[in-house]
Amino acid sequence: MQARLAAMFRGFSDQDTPRTVVIVPSLTMDREVLANISGVHHYEERMLCYLMLLRLPRTQIIYVTSHPVPEPIVDYYLHLLPGIPAQHARKRLTLLSCHDGSRTSLTEKIIERPRLQQRIRDVIPDPSAAYMICFNVTELERDLALSLDLPIYGCDPDLLSLGSKSGSRKIFREAGIAMPEGFEDLFTPDQIVDALLELRQRRPAIKRAVVKLNEGFSGEGNAVFAYEGAPNVSDLRGWVRSRLPHLAFEAKDMTWELFEEKLRAMGGIVEEFIEGEVKRSPSAQFRIDPLGQLEPVSTHDQVLGGDSGQVFLGCTFPADEHYRLDIQQDGLKAARALAEQGVCGRFAIDFLSVLEGNEWRHYAIEINLRRGGTTHPFMMLEFLTDGCYDPATGSFLTPAGQPRCYYASDNLESPLYRGLTPGDLIDIAAINRLHFDGACQKGVVFHLIGALSEFGKLGVLCIAPSHEETEALYRRTTEVLDRESTMV
Repeated sequence: MQARLAAMFRGFSDQDTPRTVVIVPSLTMDREVLANISGVHHYEERMLCYLMLLRLPRTQIIYVTSHPVPEPIVDYYLHLLPGIPAQHARKRLTLLSCHDGSRTSLTEKIIERPRLQQRIRDVIPDPSAAYMICFNVTELERDLALSLDLPIYGCDPDLLSLGSKSGSRKIFREAGIAMPEGFEDLFTPDQIVDALLELRQRRPAIKRAVVKLNEGFSGEGNAVFAYEGAPNVSDLRGWVRSRLPHLAFEAKDMTWELFEEKLRAMGGIVEEFIEGEVKRSPSAQFRIDPLGQLEPVSTHDQVLGGDSGQVFLGCTFPADEHYRLDIQQDGLKAARALAEQGVCGRFAIDFLSVLEGNEWRHYAIEINLRRGGTTHPFMMLEFLTDGCYDPATGSFLTPAGQPRCYYASDNLESPLYRGLTPGDLIDIAAINRLHFDGACQKGVVFHLIGALSEFGKLGVLCIAPSHEETEALYRRTTEVLDRESTMV
């Protein structure tokens, strides 16, 4: 099946080539960790950015979700399409739903519904020109692909361990990239204790360490260990062991008992907490196509929150000009190692950067073998502007040669926004001109719209020629939403 994908890809340079894209935006990940993200079932909407593929007049899209996507949200995306009538695009879009709000992953829901699978097959005009795109690819997505007889544009599940916390450290070591001092492949509390003790021996001045679950994401599987108050060496082991239940967990409802259970199941790492007065969290994105060709896609500075600044909130593009090419170059070393292993699709490599004097020092943190939080905003920028990324400068240029930046967030959240429907949001956006203007290629695009009414949560993408303008657009957006939400 995957060989068919490579053959298809050779013909996709022609935009008029017929193709069908089946999009399964399932977050097939740890359920307990996912449960800590408010409105997480609406994250299936993040891949609605792929509706922009409908600008290609002979492309059909089948989009499957747990709950039906409200028509106002679909209309919102279709009216963003440049150069194609929304009505024409709508005829080539098939929306299917499991009508199932349980915590089971979307992929499992589809597998459990053979009739739904048959409906997917029925609307594919030519299976030899069809493929699947998923948020992440696990054994479940592979099972679904086999059932549907469709190749997946994504990473083979057999290679997923390369993107775990332990696997990332091994790739970084192989590629010769600087990373925090630490240890991987830890499965028991005793191994965690041993690692924390050895870490202090190697770094006598260390203040904090981070314990991470291998399959944690967005910082939700992380916990901070503080060495403050540690006794002398002879009593240190018992003290460290006694402090494990008091780790500072990033996930709100995480307990040591649950953390230990997950550690034994998936493993984890311990590494030093990189201190510094001025710190950034940049990332570099890459794509390996079905023909094995590797290319840099973008760089971002991540916007992080949480008690220790490890939870992903959003990002700015491109990353700071002082180091974005350095990040891209270091990331390429790891990306080449991944390509040699057979990795396919989009992925990101996260760094932690500390300003030491006048120089930035970068530490590779993790590899995300999935379409993460930086994927959908960049794809929207590409689709909306028809511009391209220049890896030589790390900047993005429109066809007219004008630069474009953005500020994107999945976490514009306020209790004030609860009760606002998709229709309300679209009214507010229209009245206050919070929209993307194709003429000047600047403006605001919303996502995660379905989470607004129940959770008061919304995603936003602000595009402009400079970072200063994108941040001003974001501030204006929040001011408008705050004001409109309090009006009676």
